[in-house]
Amino acid sequence: MDIQITKKQEKFIESNANEVLFGGAAGGGKSYGQVVDALLYALKYPKSKQIIFRRTFPELDKSIIRTVLELYPRKIFSYNSSSHTGRFTNGSIIDFGYCDNENDVYKYQSAEFDVIRFDELTHFTEDIYIYLISRLRGANDFPKSVKSSTNPGGVGHTWVKERFIDIGEADKLHSFDSGTRIFIPSKVQDNKFLMEKDKDYIKRLENLDDKNKKALLYGDWDIFDGQYFEEFNRDIHVIKPFDIPSEWRVYRAIDYGLDCLACIWVAINSIGEMFVFREYAEPNKIISDGCKDIIDLTNEEIHTTYAPPDLWSRSQESGKSRAELFRQGGLNIQKSNNNRVDGWMSLKELFKGTEPKLKIFSNCNQLIKCISSIQHDAKKPDDCATQPHDITHLCDALRYFGVMHSRGNSITKVKNQKSSFVGDNVTKFIRRN
Repeated sequence: MDIQITKKQEKFIESNANEVLFGGAAGGGKSYGQVVDALLYALKYPKSKQIIFRRTFPELDKSIIRTVLELYPRKIFSYNSSSHTGRFTNGSIIDFGYCDNENDVYKYQSAEFDVIRFDELTHFTEDIYIYLISRLRGANDFPKSVKSSTNPGGVGHTWVKERFIDIGEADKLHSFDSGTRIFIPSKVQDNKFLMEKDKDYIKRLENLDDKNKKALLYGDWDIFDGQYFEEFNRDIHVIKPFDIPSEWRVYRAIDYGLDCLACIWVAINSIGEMFVFREYAEPNKIISDGCKDIIDLTNEEIHTTYAPPDLWSRSQESGKSRAELFRQGGLNIQKSNNNRVDGWMSLKELFKGTEPKLKIFSNCNQLIKCISSIQHDAKKPDDCATQPHDITHLCDALRYFGVMHSRGNSITKVKNQKSSFVGDNVTKFIRRN
């Protein structure tokens, strides 16, 4: 057989992760990659058992099954339309299954599979996925895996994003107690066969509304109704880490509550470009322990550490402010502007455009997740929602930095001042400008 595949399809086929997600934009060759991968696995491991799921059987019949019948040679493969089972002459089996609702999973209660495949994973609920992958078992030494393909959007968008996208850098294997996972992104531009044969496909996607265009043309996972930072795009704002030059000015910004201590590190180069290169977010940290952690993580000379003004409020019991406790712990913090709307708008300014002023290193997984997930406040559209509270701390820390260094502040003037401008003097200078 002369089977031609794309580089992304090859990476999907060769992946040995326990859970693989392949996809993103429409037209990236996801379903075809599934069909080719299933064929190669069936031939390599005689008497192996696989199953390919779609949410409904009509979807399965009009996509996966049609492609299988067109591609698989009849000399080695036959399909039974009554049982929805494909059999190879070497004893391997591929079942074609569907789960239209949560109760459908019990049809597979006693089943065993070496590979479980989900086409359009975001059409499934997390409960369906978790139950069905429990059927991944067998008394053989064949490699076991769950291989899925999908576009953004759909009923399962949020949980799929959390399970595969928010865990860290794409095209990289991530390890968990339950096994390994990887997300392999694919866009229509990666599918040279489609690009050559249907040159107008991209034009048709460009005519979609903004939300569907972001999902299907760009494979953007950071889309949902109510999203605050619609400007945020992982392809633009998230970059691979690099060594921060020693001459760059480095800042920290913290947010503190009894439920979490959050800190970010930001470097600014000579032309005012900003890079969040490190993050810290730990729950239930007392100030002294948190200070030690932050100091231990810091390898650079810090110009200023910003913090919210409420840390300067004195406790009635001790007479001390939390700012004093931070200073005793070794962090000389400075007050930031705490106007919420000004802060969020400053970040929107820094994020805007195809060449934004602010970028985030891909190792800052939590900040990336929080920025892409935070929503508008239902009663104050210009403000961010304070719930879910666990995603607000790193966003607030970035806000404290952003409002002091947004477009309109004289960063260049600050940068050119003599080194005698330190601590509160620098903060006051920025405020005046």
